[in-house]
Amino acid sequence: MTAVLEVREPHIMKAQEEVQPIIDEVEEVSVNKKKNKKKKKKSTNGTLETDKPSDQVGTEQPNAEESEEEHDSIEGANESSEGAKKKKKKKPKKKTGANPANGQSEPPKIPVSKLFSNGVYPEGELQDYNEDNLWRTTNEEKRYLERMKYDEYNSVRRAAEVHREVRKYIQKVAKPGMSMIELCETIENGTRTLIEENGFEAGVGFPTGCSLNHVAAHYTPNAGDKTVLQYDDVCKIDFGTHVNGRIMDSAFTLTFNPVYDNLLAAVKAATNAGIKEAGIDVRVCDIGAAIQEVMESYEVEIGGKTYQVKAIRNLNGHSIEPYRIHGGKTVPIVKGGDQTKMEEGEYFAIETFGSTGKGVVRTDGECSHYMKNYDVGHIPLRLPKAKQLLNTINKHFGTLPFCRRYLDRVGESKYILALKNLCDAGVVEACPPLVDIKGSFTAQYEHTFLLRPTRKEVLTRGDDY
Repeated sequence: MTAVLEVREPHIMKAQEEVQPIIDEVEEVSVNKKKNKKKKKKSTNGTLETDKPSDQVGTEQPNAEESEEEHDSIEGANESSEGAKKKKKKKPKKKTGANPANGQSEPPKIPVSKLFSNGVYPEGELQDYNEDNLWRTTNEEKRYLERMKYDEYNSVRRAAEVHREVRKYIQKVAKPGMSMIELCETIENGTRTLIEENGFEAGVGFPTGCSLNHVAAHYTPNAGDKTVLQYDDVCKIDFGTHVNGRIMDSAFTLTFNPVYDNLLAAVKAATNAGIKEAGIDVRVCDIGAAIQEVMESYEVEIGGKTYQVKAIRNLNGHSIEPYRIHGGKTVPIVKGGDQTKMEEGEYFAIETFGSTGKGVVRTDGECSHYMKNYDVGHIPLRLPKAKQLLNTINKHFGTLPFCRRYLDRVGESKYILALKNLCDAGVVEACPPLVDIKGSFTAQYEHTFLLRPTRKEVLTRGDDY
């Protein structure tokens, strides 16, 4: 066997020499294939080394640990962005209770009972009584009496809050070109919604007054009235709200031309002076003197002519009783007159009127305001329509003031003759517009306050006046 091998060895070596170049060529091809595979692998991992020169390939390729950390960081970023999106989708919580300024809609449509879900309404402005009555502030007996009256106080604060929110809105939207009917109905519809009108338990206190220029009070448009608010008008907005017959009576003057600013300032200052002077055991004549002194210290220049602002001497403030807007006591706005004193627990409306005219008003124009007499007894009526109209008045208004638009609203028609018959019989009192001389301008401000046992509370006070 060995001999045979030795004999064949030269032939094998020769064959190997002939085959070797072929083997080398095959190995070179296989090496190139492996390199191409590596490049493809790198490109599928998102790297761009295939575009680089061959000497740089692999030098910038991260190791396995670095690539895992990078992958984790990308996933974390994606998760945080998804979390942020989820947070954005969360609905904000509804605000309730404490601050109606942040919760009321425009126009106002959310009842105040929903804004103050705890049922506690904000106090008005508290003022201490004058020196002789300062002892009341800390007297334990008087404080106890107030605690006993809490429910009553809270209900009238609800009515006052409605007044503040409605007038805040109308001050924003009232503008020249608005019809007087639209203005009044905006106020009244807002009041009905916010106070959740419910028969005699809560609702509108009396018709919305929007008296213009020389007309001082008791004008609201009847159906078909085409009067439109003008830039140069001086408009007295006087409206009321009530809860359980406790009426919040408050008024302000709306103007667009700054020429009337001093007239408004005079009347506002006079109203505040009257409120400051008021108190338990204070004589109403002293309040009138304080009002007149402040009012007539002002002058206003209109059309190049200077006018002293005059207090309208035959218009007054008044006490307010349940379902009775004029409670029996009057508060003059000039000196002299009645020595009647205010008493603990009474509600009063201090309203002052200033004028560039004579400072005296008279009745004139088409009547719109009416009110059933509070103390009237049974009076026989002959007209069937008058009897039917009286039943409507008793059902919807009682002794609260009303106007013709309110009768239209509850479905009455062709009632003018019947209404006149009720007025002639003394069952209903007509309250026609009160006017100074034509060409003059009148302004009004008014607040309702309560003489609490410890201090007085200006119930309708707001940020506006």
